[in-house]
Amino acid sequence: MTSEFVEKIKESAVSVIPVMLIVLLLHFSIAPLGAGLLPPFIIGGALVIFGLAVFLVGAELGMVAFGHKVGGALTRSRKLPLILASAFAIGFAVTIAEPDVQVLASQVKSVAPDTSKPLLLIMIALGVGFFLIIGTARIVMQFSMRKLLIAFYLMVFGICAFVDSGFVGVAFDSGGATTGPVTVPFIMALGIGVASAGKKKDCADSSFGMVGLASIGPIAAVAMMGLFMDKLHTGGGAGEVGGPALSVLHKFLSILPHVAYEISMALMPLLLMFVFFQLFLLKLSAPQVRRMILGMFYALIGLILFMLGVNGGFSEAGASLGQALGAVDGGGLILIPVGLLFGAVVVCAEPAVWVLTRQVEEISGGYIRRSIMLAALSVSIALAVALGMTRVVTGISIWYMLIPGYALALMLTKFCPPLFTAIAFDSGGVASGPMSTTFVLSLTLGASLALGGNPVTDAFGMVAMIAMAPLITIQILGLIFKYKENKHLALEKARRAEPC
Repeated sequence: MTSEFVEKIKESAVSVIPVMLIVLLLHFSIAPLGAGLLPPFIIGGALVIFGLAVFLVGAELGMVAFGHKVGGALTRSRKLPLILASAFAIGFAVTIAEPDVQVLASQVKSVAPDTSKPLLLIMIALGVGFFLIIGTARIVMQFSMRKLLIAFYLMVFGICAFVDSGFVGVAFDSGGATTGPVTVPFIMALGIGVASAGKKKDCADSSFGMVGLASIGPIAAVAMMGLFMDKLHTGGGAGEVGGPALSVLHKFLSILPHVAYEISMALMPLLLMFVFFQLFLLKLSAPQVRRMILGMFYALIGLILFMLGVNGGFSEAGASLGQALGAVDGGGLILIPVGLLFGAVVVCAEPAVWVLTRQVEEISGGYIRRSIMLAALSVSIALAVALGMTRVVTGISIWYMLIPGYALALMLTKFCPPLFTAIAFDSGGVASGPMSTTFVLSLTLGASLALGGNPVTDAFGMVAMIAMAPLITIQILGLIFKYKENKHLALEKARRAEPC
């Protein structure tokens, strides 16, 4: 347990510390943070690191193990209605507990106070649950992943054409934020379990793609929410950085009860689901039950510490830094290169990106090296964040970014190997991890306010830009792999055709 915790501390520190160092560099040079924000930022960063580590240990100990047990039990039952109903319940429960989704909902509430945070969370969770049913049915019935992606993204863009532009950015950000450290292990466990029960010997093509389909659900759900609601009304919440001079300890203690209550309520569906499955399906031994309950307790404590750090100083410092950069002479010109820098650092700091690059290297048999993957992702996501900052500076509509980007991604599905297409759409949420929702989005919101823009229409969509980049990058790498493989086969065929 100690070694696992130390390892998670290292992973979390690698994710957070590079961002903190850049903030400190900017603070002591061209963009000082607001009065009294530096100590809360440092303490908040430490809480984010420690809380994320505790949460990940708990998630692997209890939540991921629970997901694998449920996936295996459902597979053995071979009852399709039970599998589909369980897929919906799992998707709903784990999405409510997802840290990135909690942060995004708080960000939306901060700039649009009239928005109901519980309603937004429920709509996102319903979207994931419904599309997990579709993803599970796809595996069982062997539907084409490419055709489903094209059909559902056309549906999503069709719905978004009729809603207020503020909902578009929030909707696509919801899709990127959903696939985080809680959701992905459950979804992957379910997909692999269902695919392994199929008739095909090679289930790799089937098991990949569940996360990619699940991320469409929140986009559709939040967009449909926009059909029945007025536009998102901005308020002054995100602009009120600094605030009254409170002691750092009092600042964190004052928000602790509220954070603890919200997180406890968010994890309650997951606990109830565990009790239900234990009574009627799993019937685990007492030691196994104690281990999973202990894991969920760690996850609860870690998530409380994580959100305490985010709300107590980390997000506030990001918003303040964005305002400071926007207020500098030529702030618009500074924001774009700063976005490039943060984009490159954020993707290289995400532990899940390192897992993804290892996976692609193994699948390609070493043709596509990890170093090439990291370089490609770093460049593409740096450009994505820079484009997001360009939206903040110019006020250009998000449609001019999303339509060409997704059109290219969907066009590539025609030529890219199906396995790489599935991995690409699964990996869209990998890059948009905790740093994207807790800091980069806060930075964007602050910059939008400083430049006199509308944060709802100009800032939201940043997570969507980050999530969109891997869809294109990994499919292009898939085409490179396909080209190299065909070239190798052609050379091998020519060699065999040569006379002895």
